[in-house]
Amino acid sequence: MITIREATGRDVPAIRETFLACYGTYYTDPRIYNELQLTRLVYSDSSLVLVAEEEETGRIVGTASVDLEVGAYSDLVGEFGRLAVHPAFRRQEVAKRLLSERLERVRDRLQVGLVEARLDPPYSLFNAEAHGFAVVGFLPMSWLLQRRESLALLACYFGDTLGLRKNHPRVIPEVHALAHLALENCALRPDAVVDEDAPAYPSGGSFEFQELTADGYAALLRIERGRVRHREVFGPVRLHYGLFKLQARRSRYLIARQGGQIAGAVGFTHDPLQDSVNIFELIALRDEVIRPMLSNLVGACREQWGVGYLEVDVSAYEPRMQRTLVELGFMPVAYIPALVFHEVERLDVVKMSHLMTSPDVSIDALTPRAKEMADAVLRQFRSREVHPRIAQAVQGLPLFGGLNAEQFNRLAGVCRLTSFEPGEVVFRQGQAGHEMHVVLQGEVAIALADSDAVVGVVRAGECLGEMSLLTAAAHSATATALSPIETAVLGHQDLAELIRLRPDIGLHLYKNLAVGMGEKLKRVDASLVRR
Repeated sequence: MITIREATGRDVPAIRETFLACYGTYYTDPRIYNELQLTRLVYSDSSLVLVAEEEETGRIVGTASVDLEVGAYSDLVGEFGRLAVHPAFRRQEVAKRLLSERLERVRDRLQVGLVEARLDPPYSLFNAEAHGFAVVGFLPMSWLLQRRESLALLACYFGDTLGLRKNHPRVIPEVHALAHLALENCALRPDAVVDEDAPAYPSGGSFEFQELTADGYAALLRIERGRVRHREVFGPVRLHYGLFKLQARRSRYLIARQGGQIAGAVGFTHDPLQDSVNIFELIALRDEVIRPMLSNLVGACREQWGVGYLEVDVSAYEPRMQRTLVELGFMPVAYIPALVFHEVERLDVVKMSHLMTSPDVSIDALTPRAKEMADAVLRQFRSREVHPRIAQAVQGLPLFGGLNAEQFNRLAGVCRLTSFEPGEVVFRQGQAGHEMHVVLQGEVAIALADSDAVVGVVRAGECLGEMSLLTAAAHSATATALSPIETAVLGHQDLAELIRLRPDIGLHLYKNLAVGMGEKLKRVDASLVRR
């Protein structure tokens, strides 16, 4: 029989051995292998460590913990992590019991519990969902073990936490789909307001940057914006906690000076073992310093430290900061309702990340809700990668006629790239269709099933599958590549969601599609007459 109890100092060697049995020596948190630091974790008031013990032998067969101070002190946020079950005792529901016991023991100490669940294997994801955690995000390539792994982010709420939530956050369009999914998963009415017009912070002025030293600390304390007022970035530490505490937490600040005077600072932690940077605070005397500070930090991560993953938690009520980060290469990866306590309400948070490489991720083994979330996140990263190529290739195409620059970018942003070799079939007559191809280069032959003869040729700048896009109907002809072709693919569901948010784009698009289809029909008719 296996019992779950709180760990003591005597259990430390066994906890260490359990992690060695599960992860070898490559687990990223070095405290797991250091018995002195493990002992501190066991006796710390800021953490809960449990063990699963086989009663007959007294053997420790599993362990799990909760970090009770993930957020700021007043946020009452904890992270459920560091779970390991000895390989010899798996499939005995030890992990389920460890999670159930942790939930019971922290229920009166937390308002929000978070789980970052591994996806390879996805056992912790299934376990967390089964215990009431809601999927609120997907963090691609965020965790460095033997290689970069992706994590699912889940949240659980205790007591009346969600009743304290501030309603109607304002988010940019890139965040909206993610917010909608997360709010529904948390059984909340999706109430995020899409802000199409919020501008990014400007890039102005000439600034000098340096690391925070004691002489700059007092000057920063006199800047209220971002430190105690109008906070847009959140994290577990803040400047006013004190310089010595910041140093103990290995927190760093990049200071911006102009004319010798301090104009702002961005706080961050750099974890060399995880090859990551987390931004936790942004302090600014005025708007003009915000973007240069963030841009300078991103540049340092890329060029000086070789960081692979950057992350920041942004207020869901501050679309200007969201837009600024998107323009600097960050993408939304999670939406966490009621995460941060501010004055008398709990605020939603958008977690955004910056990857230095393209995410190479498989989501086939995920739960349905986690897969839907992962798809929404990865679509944004794919859009960021293919958008410049699509934008360059389709400038001036009839499909995009009449669109202004902002409308054009929104439409191109929901497309993806694909390619076909000569003789390869793009789609067949009668095949179910739900997407349209904009031919970027090459030529495509159009033929009917009852004839091998080509009845039309679609060239660069023209479209394939318009009716399937508009109605999701089966294709009325077969399309085959005559040469190497590249297309921008626009899906029915993506288009419907875009037009729901932006009917002005739909008006131009439908008009252009109608004109384009008319021109193609004229060519087909002429071809048939010649026969």
